[in-house]
Amino acid sequence: MTILVTGATGSVGRQVVAELVRRGERVRALTRRPDRADLPAGVDVVRGDLTDPDSLGPAFEGVDAVHLITFGGALFEPLTTGPDIVELAREAGVRRVTVLFGGGRTPLQDAVEESGLDWTVLMPVEFMSNALEWAEGIRAEGAVREPFTGRLSAMVHEADIGAVAAVALTREGHAGKTYTITGPEVLTLRDKVDALARVRGQAIRLVELSEAEARERWRAAGLPQETVDFLITVYGNTPPEGCTVLGTVEEVTGRPARTFAEWAREHAAAFRP
Repeated sequence: MTILVTGATGSVGRQVVAELVRRGERVRALTRRPDRADLPAGVDVVRGDLTDPDSLGPAFEGVDAVHLITFGGALFEPLTTGPDIVELAREAGVRRVTVLFGGGRTPLQDAVEESGLDWTVLMPVEFMSNALEWAEGIRAEGAVREPFTGRLSAMVHEADIGAVAAVALTREGHAGKTYTITGPEVLTLRDKVDALARVRGQAIRLVELSEAEARERWRAAGLPQETVDFLITVYGNTPPEGCTVLGTVEEVTGRPARTFAEWAREHAAAFRP
């Protein structure tokens, strides 16, 4: 079978591609910039834009399954072209679809669930790769500056999201299911910072920002107001699903979820001077 991965150069999309390649599947990767894709050898990299359905015809030719993302264009902006994308999939003969949940209902997810295709929704909690946002501060001053330092997270390794997606795209038994995907442990910010300090070989200070300081920093980074409000809500009052460990990764893939300590070792170079 041929599997199309959209968002293929994103933090999760790359992992979906890598896991499918590891399993010996034929993979087609969709990206706006094929020249910058840097994907594994053998992957069929095609140009296309989910905000422009007219650009997607060649990408769907001969495809049996597809991994979809629900956002495109501007940061955190839900795709409005979901129904068109789903119709392209149906016309191409796609049988299975995974959808990476983006934090709320979207036109694409609605269209997929109403399509009659074998769909699976992937609902990961906080990505471990979010810790890369701290890399510059750690390298420059040996510090992490965050609000709500007492918050908890069952954060998940992106490779585990990719592994769950690969199983759902290639095996029976996952149609119509929504999988909440977590890591194997609940961590505090101090736990995460200490794990990074161990792989860095130097202590890292954890500095708590006030809510006002956090808002100002995120606005300065260009985040829209609704995103800033969302971050304040989920960090200040993390919902139970964000800090409750589930066995989804092991149940679907047959192996335990990766730890943050493993992720930290894999990305240690990003945090060293």
